[in-house]
Amino acid sequence: MLKRKPYAGLTRQLVLAFDIGTTYSGISYCILQPGEIPQPQSVMKFPGQGQVGDFKVPSFMYYDSKGNLKKVGYEATKEEVIEIAITERWVKLEWWKLHLRPKHLSSAHIKDNDIPPLPRGKSVVQVLTDFIEYLFRCAETYIQESYPRYIWLSVKDDIQFIFTHPNGWEGAQQQLIRRAIELAGLVPGTPDGRARVCFLSEGEAGLHFCIWDLFASGVPDQKEYPEGQGVIVIDAGGGTLDLSMYSMKFEPTSFEEIAPAECRLQGSVFVTRRAKGLVQKKLQGSRYSSSEMIDDITNTFDETTKLYISNGEQPAYIKVGSLRENDPEHDIRAGRLKLSGQEVTKLFDDSISAVIDAFEQQRSYVTMPITMAFLIGGFGASDWFWSQLETYFKSQGIGLSRPSRVHKAVPDGALSFLVDNLVKSRVARATYGTTYAKLVDEENPEHVSRKETWYTSATGLLMVPKAFQGILRKGVQANELKEFRCPFSFLGTTKAEFGIKQLPILCYRGTVSDPQWIDRDQESFSTLCNVRFDLREAATALTPKMKLAGQFGIYYSLSIDVIISFGSTEFSAQVAWQVDGVETKSPATMIYDDI
Repeated sequence: MLKRKPYAGLTRQLVLAFDIGTTYSGISYCILQPGEIPQPQSVMKFPGQGQVGDFKVPSFMYYDSKGNLKKVGYEATKEEVIEIAITERWVKLEWWKLHLRPKHLSSAHIKDNDIPPLPRGKSVVQVLTDFIEYLFRCAETYIQESYPRYIWLSVKDDIQFIFTHPNGWEGAQQQLIRRAIELAGLVPGTPDGRARVCFLSEGEAGLHFCIWDLFASGVPDQKEYPEGQGVIVIDAGGGTLDLSMYSMKFEPTSFEEIAPAECRLQGSVFVTRRAKGLVQKKLQGSRYSSSEMIDDITNTFDETTKLYISNGEQPAYIKVGSLRENDPEHDIRAGRLKLSGQEVTKLFDDSISAVIDAFEQQRSYVTMPITMAFLIGGFGASDWFWSQLETYFKSQGIGLSRPSRVHKAVPDGALSFLVDNLVKSRVARATYGTTYAKLVDEENPEHVSRKETWYTSATGLLMVPKAFQGILRKGVQANELKEFRCPFSFLGTTKAEFGIKQLPILCYRGTVSDPQWIDRDQESFSTLCNVRFDLREAATALTPKMKLAGQFGIYYSLSIDVIISFGSTEFSAQVAWQVDGVETKSPATMIYDDI
């Protein structure tokens, strides 16, 4: 039996989990009471929603021409608001989350111009700040209306926050989200404030949700699901398709990631975008070809046809205006646009192929059999998408499940992560390391070929630059406690040169298993971040050394280890050095460039 333990804290605490999606967003919360078993709940009321009970809110916003936020969520979808927006020329903002996407994600099918532009003078961080403020107000209002007032007053100043993000997002995106969280006033920009925010991949959040959804009544029959077999979670959202693969262990229940997480930009909005192109082509030259009509028909497809089509051999229909609308030449009869089933199902092909390709990529890393697959996320509600994936996985001997309440899987799973923390190790998604200079070996052909780059170091020795020092290889498993060290030496002619230093951490995403030089397969290297640290304390114990190779003068040399922890949901760094055999550690800061 998978049982949740009572909360061991001494005081009441509130945890809020935010799932900010490309098309819809959700909020879950848990009021932790000392000695009581945590019970995750969902925010189910949003301004303008009408009937209470939906777990999600549209990630849809209107700004005026001056960049002021006017309407958000359900209120932004009301007909009277749309009329005002058109009259006053408000800026309609949707799919804005995709402006945060990492540029390394495979996205030949999408360019910046394909995503609706941000309001003039607004950055994506400012838009995200506005949306986070809105979600927080929704959560605050809902909790205050649902519980006695003293509950909110007792927890509001020390709320713990969890923010989920696609599998392919990294430290740069986490840094921008954290900046927006602080600008929104959820936490102060202090070490204590930052400690109240954690990040989690949508795939891992989805795993926690699926495990509780499936196992809550007891651990499954271990004859059917023996240890040493794997499970894959497919989070099919509006913007991304996120795949995460784990091995299972029982008694106690725990999971280990066994393959690099995958993230593909082929979520449901791209099916909708392809549908818009199809509708435009069909209605070209008709009285229904205006941009407003095309948008309205596309929205109807998004809300109905896309979800319910299940047979490529039968025609599909999209509602167009009233029953009086007829244009047989363009296949509109009784207010319905007729499309062939094959035309509509073809719109899904790229997204289905993306899931299968990502799964095969992950499976190439593992030897254990994969026996279970879960499909979650709003796109998972599409009957055609589901049926095609079910057929594929069945052909692989894998059972695909589609849990109920797929729209709340990620925020609920995020709360389960904080409470249960079932994942014990994670896998590196790329190869990480840094660049350094090697001592010249004149017998080494590679070094000789780089002779024009040789230089004399402060020690007086010849060096060859642009070598790559790996810290963590792609596919390697790491738990939260495991440290990965990279030895590094700093040289100087005076102690004053040992101050604030930065060391670039590089990321290699190519196909070479053991890259040696950063100018080979150069396009596959990028800077993940810079690790900044202070060496002044370490330099106090340095003693001068005489230069080598016949050079005159003195120099100082400091050897350190840059320590990176990759096993948590966020990377962290330290530096370490030794004095008389005793190691000293000092914190380091990981600084990411803005995207």
